[in-house]
Amino acid sequence: MSLIRLSRHNSLTILTRSLHGASSDETVSTYSRLVDRYNFHPPPPPPASEDPKKNKKPPKPQYRPPSSLEGVKKIHSSLPFDFRFSYTESSSSVRPIGLREPKYSPFGPDRLNREWTGVCAPAVDPKVETVEGVEDPKLEEKRRKEREKIQGPPLTEAERKFLVELCQRSKTKRQINLGRDGLTHNMLNDIYNHWKHAEAVRVKCLGVPTLDMKNVIFHLEDKTYGQVVSKHCGTLVLYRGRNYDPKKRPKIPLMLWKPHEPVYPRLIKTAIDGLTIEETKAMRKKGLALPPLTKLAKNGYYGSLVPMVRDAFLVSDLVRIDCLGLEKKDYKKIGAKLRDLVPCILVTFDKEQVVIWRGKDYTPPEEDEGEYPSFITNRPKDSDAISPN
Repeated sequence: MSLIRLSRHNSLTILTRSLHGASSDETVSTYSRLVDRYNFHPPPPPPASEDPKKNKKPPKPQYRPPSSLEGVKKIHSSLPFDFRFSYTESSSSVRPIGLREPKYSPFGPDRLNREWTGVCAPAVDPKVETVEGVEDPKLEEKRRKEREKIQGPPLTEAERKFLVELCQRSKTKRQINLGRDGLTHNMLNDIYNHWKHAEAVRVKCLGVPTLDMKNVIFHLEDKTYGQVVSKHCGTLVLYRGRNYDPKKRPKIPLMLWKPHEPVYPRLIKTAIDGLTIEETKAMRKKGLALPPLTKLAKNGYYGSLVPMVRDAFLVSDLVRIDCLGLEKKDYKKIGAKLRDLVPCILVTFDKEQVVIWRGKDYTPPEEDEGEYPSFITNRPKDSDAISPN
């Protein structure tokens, strides 16, 4: 047994030497002896090395986060009015003198089949040769017929009270908050989302838009085809209508960002019309020294400010309103609204004060028949509807 083990050991030693430096003849003879004695066959040689680039896996594509701006088809909306960021705080009658940014559509690139003019997305193609500043009468007629179809017969007093009771704070938490930007475009979508589950929704108005609640009510009814059935200070109840169908709600494309406001003409002039520069400076100094008519709270309700200023003009030609703590753009909007609603002449915005002058030939405006139309059954026709001031 020891001899057999020794011979096997010698054979393996010879094979190892032949593989690591022995001559070719010795290798062949050793291989033949191994085959004869032990039926040994060496393993096949490894395959020739191929191109390493072919064996490598293709690299994974670089990660790209999902974007809402890609792969979206253009949205077609048949709503018969111009799309604006804010409907209550902008007017088609006031023309801007410049833009603060290029005409990038806030709806996103190639997401809406309307052209963005820098101020709005008009329902009628602006390239069509039409008279500028005049709305298409077909759009107004379309709005009127659509609204009458959705509203149906007018509400009774009992139905109105029932809807108002359902929208009380103790009954529901559904509420739309209308702030300094007024009725914005995306807010229309929020109103329709609430109408999907309830017949009416509560709208809470605060800040600059409350200075002209008629304008807020008009645009709410005009843009949503709904009906305001109740108003208490800045709280409104907006009813969707008898024939409203949530499945047939209009398609409202959403604005992805807030566009920059365009540049409008200056509100305060160096010299007031009809006065010299010295007289204007003296009036500003006098106006800032007057006791304030009232102090406006931040994000408050300003619905009583216009009649208050009209009453003050009966005894004084200058009125100062304290706006300390308000943002600059807020009290500038308040001054612009007072100029159109009272009406009056703006004197200065210095020291966070709004000083207004009634003018040389001031005549008190005629009293309104009613501050708001009836919310019950005696609603005016669309031809007599309240128009924004």
